[in-house]
Amino acid sequence: MANKGTYNLTGVDCATCAIKIEDQIKKMDGVGSSKIDLVNNRLEIISTKELDASFVSQLKEVIKKQEPNAHLVTKKDKEEHHHHHANATLVSLIRLIVALALYAGGYFVNSNLFIIAYVVSGYDVLCRALRNLFKGQLFDEHFLMSIATLGALGIGDVAEAVAVMIFYQSGEYLQDLAVNHSRKSIANLIDLKIPTATVVDGDNLTVVEVEKIKVGDKLLIASGEKIAVDGLVVSGSTQLDTSAISGESLYLEINQGDKVISGSVNKGSPIYVVAEKTYEDSTVATILKLVEESAMNKAKSERFITQFARYYTPIVVALALLITIVGPIVTSQSFNSWFYRALIFLVISCPCALVISIPLGFFGGIGGLSRDGVLVKGGTFLQSLAAVKSVIFDKTGTLTEGKFSVEKVVSLNDKYTKEQILSYAASLESFSKHPIGQAIVSSTNQKFPLATDVQEYGGFGLKGVVEGLDVVVGSLRFIEQEIGITNFQSSATEVFIAINKELAGHIVLKDKIKEATSGAIKDLKSARVKNIKILSGDNEVSVKEVASSIGVNEYYHSLLPQDKVAKVEKESLRPLAFVGDGINDAPVLALSDVGIAMGGIGSDAAIEAADVIIMKDDLTKVASTIKHSRRTMAIIKQNIVLAIGVKVIVMILGIFNIATMWMAIFADTGVALLAVANSLRALRVKK
Repeated sequence: MANKGTYNLTGVDCATCAIKIEDQIKKMDGVGSSKIDLVNNRLEIISTKELDASFVSQLKEVIKKQEPNAHLVTKKDKEEHHHHHANATLVSLIRLIVALALYAGGYFVNSNLFIIAYVVSGYDVLCRALRNLFKGQLFDEHFLMSIATLGALGIGDVAEAVAVMIFYQSGEYLQDLAVNHSRKSIANLIDLKIPTATVVDGDNLTVVEVEKIKVGDKLLIASGEKIAVDGLVVSGSTQLDTSAISGESLYLEINQGDKVISGSVNKGSPIYVVAEKTYEDSTVATILKLVEESAMNKAKSERFITQFARYYTPIVVALALLITIVGPIVTSQSFNSWFYRALIFLVISCPCALVISIPLGFFGGIGGLSRDGVLVKGGTFLQSLAAVKSVIFDKTGTLTEGKFSVEKVVSLNDKYTKEQILSYAASLESFSKHPIGQAIVSSTNQKFPLATDVQEYGGFGLKGVVEGLDVVVGSLRFIEQEIGITNFQSSATEVFIAINKELAGHIVLKDKIKEATSGAIKDLKSARVKNIKILSGDNEVSVKEVASSIGVNEYYHSLLPQDKVAKVEKESLRPLAFVGDGINDAPVLALSDVGIAMGGIGSDAAIEAADVIIMKDDLTKVASTIKHSRRTMAIIKQNIVLAIGVKVIVMILGIFNIATMWMAIFADTGVALLAVANSLRALRVKK
């Protein structure tokens, strides 16, 4: 059996270093896979071995041997490490200031101060380079930087070698600050964590950790306090701020008997809530887990960059070596001139700008959407959303409110009154969770005889025995199959009932189109999504009425779940997004390139089946999510063009002896800073 472990990993900001650590961990006995998430500082391991204390100890040794600055941080030593990291950052800043002072002294006091400045600014780079050399890691950025600056010293460019090392370290320092700022910004967007809650036991109040809350515990939610677990209000009334979960800015009125979800903030009077879920199963824990794991579900472009980093640096180093050897041979210029150009190639060879900014861009986009009440399960789906060409909607509960009401009851047989037809139908529908069935049950005020031998046929209807009579309720198509052809035409949303093999009557129901539906369709069209369709199990008349009202030209009616699957499979214009309620449409949501579940608050089925969950039942977020995904991908593409473009330009200028090592350092750390700053734009979702 495979065991999955997730650990906090700090001190790793370079993707090349991350790849090396991953490779070494995979060599451990029993480890099947290891993935490092640079954005969240997390390590995920799947192993056939027990992930016990012995395994963790061995894991720490492997990581430390590969990367001395990396730390596997547990909850116990997390605060201590945070303090250590803050001290290390301060030391780095002081060292840079001292190095700059010595560098200035080299010009105005004594040129020997240049060497001291070089040692002060670069001793850690030199030490790590030497250590990596013995490990056979010739393409580590520290080794490359050491060779480049020592080479410059060797050909007499002492001041420039020192300046390049100081500039490099300054860039690394600023890059570290920028990346940490980005991580904190993303973390703040999804900061839903609730440490404690107040449990009521008689007259006693006890503050406990949320993980210790049990189903049935009574909780006091004070004004301004977050609700820790999903539950039921047993006393009090208030207003809730659900913006952290649904993105909805308006407060929600809550009274006794209403259900509440974790992560909401009490903005009114104190209320008492009985826990219906543990913290682990609650909405807020599920959201946090989805957002954290989304970074592990890497998009194609992320996986490409990881592979790109494996080959890019060795190729550039090979080119540098080629320039050093071939340049002096084919030209009359000196070895020192071509060696300097080769050093520029070495300085520029680190792909940090790409491998840091791209994951930050994806996670920034996902983090921004989560703050807007939209959960995306990974970069793969964000990338697919950006490319969506077709959007297909379920009708009931998605385009319409899904809150049916009985409009009229029609008796077609003198043997049975309207009241009997409604009562018999409710007897069977009480065994179904379908919105139509629930509407029929509600219309009877729960007064109907008990049905026996009930059988439900998903998407069709139900059969059973009521007061000794064989009763069948369901679609006209189902009734026809059970009692033969009726020659009856359905012209609305209707449930038919047959008693003892005879058509007895039908119940007409009505459903209201959501107010936001027409605007949502217009938004999709403005987002250049031209292939918009409706797939529904309802009859042609009702589906056509909805389609024409909201401006959708193509629709399909009377579909069973398997019919919807078949229609989606045949759709050629891809990627395709299917929008449904996440419960009845689970097969289609799972099959689509991107399954979008509407109104997913508290719906385990929606969260499980869909790739994207819109927590508030707001159709306009479908288009805004697609637009934000496109904007995020545009930002990522900008970073790719910026990083590769600048590096290539400086490489070419270096070959023609125009570029300096200063320019090479900018093309490395400077561009990395710009790319990280650009990635932060993905955090903001445009309204």
